[in-house]
Amino acid sequence: MSIKWEGVMPAVTTQFTSNDELDLEFFKVNIKAQLDAGVHGLVLGGTLGEASTLSDEERRILTRETVAFVNGKVPVLMNIAEQTTKAAINLAKTAEEDGAEGLMMLPPMRYKASDDEVVEYFRAVANSTSLPIMIYNNPVDYKIEVTLDMFEKLLETCPNIQAVKESTRDTTNITRIKNRFGDRLAIMTGVDTLALESLLIGADGWVAGLVDAFPAETVAIYELQKAGKIKEAIAIYRWFMPLLELDINPKLVQYIKLASAYTEIGSEYVRAPRLVLEGEERKTIVKIIEDGLKTRPTLPDYKNLNN
Repeated sequence: MSIKWEGVMPAVTTQFTSNDELDLEFFKVNIKAQLDAGVHGLVLGGTLGEASTLSDEERRILTRETVAFVNGKVPVLMNIAEQTTKAAINLAKTAEEDGAEGLMMLPPMRYKASDDEVVEYFRAVANSTSLPIMIYNNPVDYKIEVTLDMFEKLLETCPNIQAVKESTRDTTNITRIKNRFGDRLAIMTGVDTLALESLLIGADGWVAGLVDAFPAETVAIYELQKAGKIKEAIAIYRWFMPLLELDINPKLVQYIKLASAYTEIGSEYVRAPRLVLEGEERKTIVKIIEDGLKTRPTLPDYKNLNN
């Protein structure tokens, strides 16, 4: 299997009903909005997908339903965020069986593994599957950094490790990766507030968060910068920034789900122990969302920039 590691790939939210069941109907409303906007792939079961709260069966249902709904239009990836190598290998196996075309992988959860342990963890999972893999490198939130030396070891022995979701918050890392590995390791920027900068200095694509509420604006920024229309991309990006900052908060799930409720392509229901927003915090986030909606830009025909 192969994936073109480029473009916008939403880290999609998992939709729940008020009774804490999977809401597959509303989930598909959001997926349709992503496809209509022109996204280039979908990532299931990430942080925004509330991965840690999903059962194995729920992950399988989401994968199967998404694969069937998308029907080959874009690749569907499943995230792996497990505590043990055995569980990660099993999830890779079931994701492949259920039709996923790729994996996103975090280092081992909870246990702060050593560099050698992290490398062996990724290697064991990669060698257990034929699916292409994107390593999620987010030391800010997950306290383990996958260094360039660690990537060197992995790329030597794991041809299906093909991309990194670059979330170190250090944009100079993009140039270091390109200098070291060239095109061997694709770079998908993973921080909304650094996305345009990252794309302009060499990132191949964007695993996005606020795309769950504003898919067209997100894809427009990517397509405009790719076509060299930098001023137009910057104008949308500057409008977007107060909203993009919702992605870099511990409550990003609640914030982004609330935004998607305002744009009517998602609900704000979250799975406990998360709670929906209340009080002054809710008022603050609602104001950011409403201010953004009041000044929402008219987008150019970003799907036909080369015509």
